[in-house]
Amino acid sequence: MAPTPAPLLAPAPAVAHQAVRVGATGHGLLDREAREETEDRLLAPGATRASGGGNRASAEEPDPYRTCFERDLDRIHHSRPFRRLAGKCQVFIAPDDDHLRTRLTHAIEVSQVAVGIARPAGLNVALTAAAATAHDCGHGPAGHASEDAFSPFLPGGYHHAVYGADVVLAPLNLCRETLDAVRNHSWNRPAPATPEGEVVAWADRIAYVCHDFEDAVRAGIVAPAELPTAVADVVGLRRSAQLNTFITAMLDTISATGQVGMRAAEAEALAAFRAFNFERIYLRPESVGQAERVIALLRDLTEWYVAHPAAIDDGAGNEPDKVAAAVHHVSGMTDRYALRMAVDVLGWDPADLPRGV
Repeated sequence: MAPTPAPLLAPAPAVAHQAVRVGATGHGLLDREAREETEDRLLAPGATRASGGGNRASAEEPDPYRTCFERDLDRIHHSRPFRRLAGKCQVFIAPDDDHLRTRLTHAIEVSQVAVGIARPAGLNVALTAAAATAHDCGHGPAGHASEDAFSPFLPGGYHHAVYGADVVLAPLNLCRETLDAVRNHSWNRPAPATPEGEVVAWADRIAYVCHDFEDAVRAGIVAPAELPTAVADVVGLRRSAQLNTFITAMLDTISATGQVGMRAAEAEALAAFRAFNFERIYLRPESVGQAERVIALLRDLTEWYVAHPAAIDDGAGNEPDKVAAAVHHVSGMTDRYALRMAVDVLGWDPADLPRGV
């Protein structure tokens, strides 16, 4: 009688250090469908459910393990527009102090705040994180002044939220819910279609009000003691306390009312905080003068690229509309690259460039 053949053994896997066990041999993986079913049971009734390949402009086969919104978040993290946010300012253009926020660190902080609200509220964390992470990908160089710079070149003007969703992020084929939350995160836009999008809108305001004040203190523009008592008495002077107070006020409101909002006392403090920042930081004479130089620089650059479309080397130059291609190219620039191009191709005097605090 022939001997019984020995069972085939799986080849030993490569490991980084020592083998760390997840489970027994044949341990089952949590595939996307199983995770969607679990998510459906755990999420709040009004939360957005992930479904298959997602609701996209171009249909895609579902991923075997990732939900559609997790897939969106991965695409955003790996995208060039998201990486370029590291070179775009939050408030201060190309500052010498590396600890001042950039658009990238702002986006990360918005995502932290938004997820801190979404998770205990039973909302879809992956959708919230994706929208928060991508919400400012439509910003041009040098902050909000770029919107004024580009608006004359586009029908209907340039709004960073709309441009980000409809132009910058379009090649990623993100889910419609993610793009809607990006498109409508600004408070001067229509309400988002999902509660996750509404959370991102609040998280954006909470994050930038708190960290822009902290940066302005570091830059010597304001002092902590100057924060109005209507703010300090409610949320404190330290950013950690302020964030905790605002987030807790939102969670208490969601729990009590079933709606995304903030308790009146904290909401009034947030509005007063934002008004203080506008008066003392965003609209101070130095900021206004800086914005005027930004607008002139970006408009000159855009006009130069309209006249020299062959100089556009990022694919936008293939667009049939030369003006739209120029706006697409210049709006994607980092601060330092835009400043360098102003000197190299426009002949600007470096002393006239908007820069620093």
